[in-house]
Amino acid sequence: MSFRKVVRQSKFRHVFGQPVKNDQCYDDIRVSRVTWDSTFCAVNPKFVAVIVEASGGGAFMVLPLQKTGRIDKSYPTVCGHTGPVLDIDWCPHNDHIIASGSEDCTIMIWQIPENGLTLPLTEPVVVLEGHSKRVGIITWHPTARHVLLSAGCDNVVIVWNVATTEELYRLDDLHPDLIYSVCWNRDGSLFCSACKDKSVRIIDPRRGQVVVEKEKAHEGARPMKAIFLADGKIFTTGFSRMSERQLALWDPENLEEPMALQELDSSNGALLPFYDPDTNIVYVCGKGDSSIRYFEITAEAPYLHFLNTFTSKEPQRGMGWMPKRGLDVNKCEIARFYKLQERKCEPIIMTVPRKSDLFQDDLYPDTAGPEPAMEAEDWVAGKTAPPILISLREAYVPTKQRDFKVNRRTLLHESRPAATSSAGLSATHPSAMSQSAAAPAISASSAASGEGGGQIAEEVLRELASLRALVAAQGERIARLEEQLSRIENGDV
Repeated sequence: MSFRKVVRQSKFRHVFGQPVKNDQCYDDIRVSRVTWDSTFCAVNPKFVAVIVEASGGGAFMVLPLQKTGRIDKSYPTVCGHTGPVLDIDWCPHNDHIIASGSEDCTIMIWQIPENGLTLPLTEPVVVLEGHSKRVGIITWHPTARHVLLSAGCDNVVIVWNVATTEELYRLDDLHPDLIYSVCWNRDGSLFCSACKDKSVRIIDPRRGQVVVEKEKAHEGARPMKAIFLADGKIFTTGFSRMSERQLALWDPENLEEPMALQELDSSNGALLPFYDPDTNIVYVCGKGDSSIRYFEITAEAPYLHFLNTFTSKEPQRGMGWMPKRGLDVNKCEIARFYKLQERKCEPIIMTVPRKSDLFQDDLYPDTAGPEPAMEAEDWVAGKTAPPILISLREAYVPTKQRDFKVNRRTLLHESRPAATSSAGLSATHPSAMSQSAAAPAISASSAASGEGGGQIAEEVLRELASLRALVAAQGERIARLEEQLSRIENGDV
């Protein structure tokens, strides 16, 4: 008789989320109220950036990760845009460079000082102008230096060389309606987009054409999101015709039917997907929700496996996502989110419980590092290269163990001056007398087994006797102090 496995084997079944303590949050931040379905937050191993409310223009705040607690209202911001900021993205190859897209139709590139801002930053390093309507999406190329993609509400996608401020590619006839999301694939040769016309497209920007298109990926009218997975598949979030939120997994080789389709609930907030290519886990955060759902994607049917849900009290206005190289590998942390509430940014840590203190190779395969695989000119010339991987083992710090050393000679030399006579000890501590009385018997038996062993036993007994005397004296002193304290409390003194 054969039994079918009821529980699927996975090392991520017990992943759990935990918010940090209040003093490790970022408080009193006025998160932007603009109606746009972006994350409003961008994080790297040095800084957290949050789009904030600003009068007379657009601004975002850049905080060093360690600057937790209450943020002063006068804390400097990045405030060069003349309209609200809609999207921000840190450069994957330089932790001090951040790009921002705004309602003022421009993209600006900013350089953040080593220790963060001390004065408001109003002068960008580069200004990119090419869109005729607001710029809602910006995303850096994963492997080529200085290559940035922007998508505007003019339905145009532009790929820029930030270093020279030139438009490398302008794709203005591929999307007939508003673009909801854009995501590069692993090596940056293609990108996928989700559009208001309910289509998901895979586009080759260098050839300027749609490689494959899926119409009505989700039939609902609300915003869709689409992201590339490491193996080239597409993961989408959207709404059904009955306005139920959906997740779907697609194979670009066959877009007739989804490989997997799950309906979640009937809330109306757009679902923001975050993907970890190292563990093949997708985290889904709904705007206005107070939960993060996470799913594991596997090569076997049913392909999309629900793992768990992290739930908190406050609804989220946006969400930041830490790159893998910024996580604490000593705590088996596999993801860290920065949840934006109305006036607060709260880090949430996702952990795989492990008993061992050793580095966990299976949780931390080599991951994309900060070094670009090629220059912008190489990519334009047709070169394609995967990200340069780094090991996270160097970030692992072994738990400090106390050194174990045995030095008998030192022990004997230190014990001699401290030795006290057993006669004096017996007067103050009766129990010590019985111990010292037993000493000759032990010494005699030790001597029978060897002269050297007898000497060591005798020295150890002396040391033991001196320690007992010290304990007895301290006990008497404590008793006297307690008696004196009680007299003071009773008013006798």
